[in-house]
Amino acid sequence: MIDHVYIAVSDLKRSSAFYLAALKPLGWKEIGSYESDTPGVPSLFGLCDQVYGSGKAVGASIWLRERQPGETGLYLGLVADSPAEVDAAYSAALAAGGQDDGGAGPRPHFGPGYYAANVTDLDGNRLEIVNKTINPKRPA
Repeated sequence: MIDHVYIAVSDLKRSSAFYLAALKPLGWKEIGSYESDTPGVPSLFGLCDQVYGSGKAVGASIWLRERQPGETGLYLGLVADSPAEVDAAYSAALAAGGQDDGGAGPRPHFGPGYYAANVTDLDGNRLEIVNKTINPKRPA
């Protein structure tokens, strides 16, 4: 299941206004912004669907991020049911030829209970495998 997608934008303020207006009819809303002071972590603006964070089901979010110099490609966050699943997917991605883009571990700057690993694929697209304690387990 897709947890989140990052969209790299050149103007965070302008793009956040656009996405809020465009997705409001679909029930999406702002979930916050993150002004980064962490090296390598860009400032973000988040929008989410109606289920996100409810504990009833896994919701989806879109995060607008400041485009970094030379940045291209996709950033896709995929749901894992446990930190062990994050670790396993991260190891499998590296074994398949992916490159480390941030080893497995807690990401407290994104909130409590956020555990993730980041890899890039063979074309430079970025994947984040993430377990969030706010998400209920997916049905087996």
